[in-house]
Amino acid sequence: MEREQGRKTRRQTPRGTYAVGDERRTKILDTAVEHYAQWGFHASSLARIAKDVGITQGGLLHHFRSKEDLLVSVLRHSDEQDVERFFAVDPADTAELFDVIVNLAAYNAERPGRTKMFNVLAAEAGEAGHPAHAFFTRRYATIVGKIARGLRGDLEHGTLDPATDCDAVAREIVAVMDGLQLQWALAPQTYDMPGGMRRYLDRLLRSIAADGPRPLD
Repeated sequence: MEREQGRKTRRQTPRGTYAVGDERRTKILDTAVEHYAQWGFHASSLARIAKDVGITQGGLLHHFRSKEDLLVSVLRHSDEQDVERFFAVDPADTAELFDVIVNLAAYNAERPGRTKMFNVLAAEAGEAGHPAHAFFTRRYATIVGKIARGLRGDLEHGTLDPATDCDAVAREIVAVMDGLQLQWALAPQTYDMPGGMRRYLDRLLRSIAADGPRPLD
């Protein structure tokens, strides 16, 4: 009897249940990206996101507790993918680090919805009360820290000008990348974002190299 009940329970909870749940969660995250890119956080609504996913608002709240929880989940999901894809391994030197940054810019150009979402939300999150304020504060500190650490390795090995301020250069790189992304978002078909980033980093590397001009590969 117990064996029969066990077989019945397994039939009632098929292995595909978790896969369906994960697929739906991913669809919610992807749909939210498009909404945040178009309307920002405050003007987006769970009801519209749920409708575009094809579920009820209650169904959406089964996966995410609130509008704020969904926002933070979207940002973390996107950021974790970037870290795993581009920053899982420390670059060997500054030239390799700059190649990684150019590759990231090229990847961002291939996913306009996600990139525009980050532009919109980063601007909104300047307000301390915004639910993404803490996320973006940590994110910028992390990115600047990773770039500065990569530069510092070459500085210690004597391949960069001893006067190089690694933290200041890292902040400048992030600022230029954000600025180029904003210009690209306005007219993506007319502006080569990764090309612009490569030209800037090439000039930067030439200016801070200890042995003079050193173009990127």
